[in-house]
Amino acid sequence: MALVTGASSGIGAAVAERLAADGDWRLLLNGRDEGRLMEVATRTGGVPLAADLADPRARERLAEEALVHSGRVDALVAGAGIGWAGPFTTMPHRDIDDVLAVNLNATLHLVRLLLPGMVERRCGRVVLIGSLAGSVGVRGEAVYAATKAGLAAFADSLRYELAPSGVRISMVLPGVVDTPFFQRRGAPYRRERPRPVPALQVADAVYRALRTGRPNAFVPSWMAMPAWLHGTAPGVFRSLAQRFG
Repeated sequence: MALVTGASSGIGAAVAERLAADGDWRLLLNGRDEGRLMEVATRTGGVPLAADLADPRARERLAEEALVHSGRVDALVAGAGIGWAGPFTTMPHRDIDDVLAVNLNATLHLVRLLLPGMVERRCGRVVLIGSLAGSVGVRGEAVYAATKAGLAAFADSLRYELAPSGVRISMVLPGVVDTPFFQRRGAPYRRERPRPVPALQVADAVYRALRTGRPNAFVPSWMAMPAWLHGTAPGVFRSLAQRFG
């Protein structure tokens, strides 16, 4: 049984459809928009569990409902996330809190609620949807990038902790993805490069991570290059980033 958050649209919906096509997974689907979530559930045969994960009580109910429906959760795909674009100096305090709550706090707490069962059974998969922004930083997306960097450190720490347990923690790190994310954050994507990739391409990477337990997967794969350059030659990377944006 796999629980997919953020399943009402975008990457989460694509993951639900990819896992449904595989046929090996029963699906529990979470999202905030009940109407869209029901449409995805109807297409995929999943169980819709609407909840706003920014609300601590809602994510606790989600974990409880997931276990009531299935008795166990073998895999969590944490796809829920929101964005905000613009200068940090003009970002409203409420929006800072919202991005942190959905992208980072909710994911950590939901993993905390579901992980003990996986550890007890000595098997399980957790796939976190990160972003290249969390590896290199992005102008105009300081808080969003910070949440994705936090998820990366969280994933690394859990891997060390859970190494003997049989539970595997993976991160899928997309670049720009063709989803409604940009419209909802209030700033459409306008750059010519890199071109957005289809959400299904990210969903394929999630599917492979669930099967193999691979720690990190960049989408598209060449996105690993700027992350590598940032880590090995940060001065060079920053000079290029300042020049080319």
